[in-house]
Amino acid sequence: MAKVTMVNMAGAEAGEIVLNDGIFGIEPNETAVHTVVVNYLANRRQGTQSAKTRSEVRGGGRKPFRQKGTGRHRQGSTTDPTQIGGGIVFAPKPRSYRFTVPKKVKRLALFSALSSKVLEKELIVMDELKFEAPKTKEMIKMLENVKADKKVLIVMDEKDVNVVKSASNIQGVRTALVGSMNVYEILNHGSLILTKNAVKKIEEVYA
Repeated sequence: MAKVTMVNMAGAEAGEIVLNDGIFGIEPNETAVHTVVVNYLANRRQGTQSAKTRSEVRGGGRKPFRQKGTGRHRQGSTTDPTQIGGGIVFAPKPRSYRFTVPKKVKRLALFSALSSKVLEKELIVMDELKFEAPKTKEMIKMLENVKADKKVLIVMDEKDVNVVKSASNIQGVRTALVGSMNVYEILNHGSLILTKNAVKKIEEVYA
């Protein structure tokens, strides 16, 4: 079991917490992580890209110029893909890019992402994270105290409106709940901040 030093909002040590090796101490599986990240990005695509094929382009009713004597190549229609304003070869059409990934792969990718944060010393565990009122300045000060990266993902066990509002105006800082965190967001942020209760909830849900 790995031990991580907890810190408080002032950046001072606040004891140690033992992490579950089955969640925070596995060898990261790059294949699973790549699959889940590609799946996440693909599922976010709108799939609305569209272009007209040769059969859908307007025109092409008559031969654009005579067969011989013009010095140009022989052309039978203005809708030909080689012509300006003609159709598009293999034109993209609206479609869904969604695909499913097995639950076991998603779980392995999540554990790999969390474990990589521990290995790279990018995981910050806080004993408590509370604000009396929404204060952006207080959030900035707290992030400086705990020496967080410019891009930070803060994961809580329960929604705290004051924390969410305090972080909402800071570029690169996002908040999430244990149930809504995902592999892409974890890897896309330099620092991962977990509250002590969030760690317990993660271990309760996934252990």
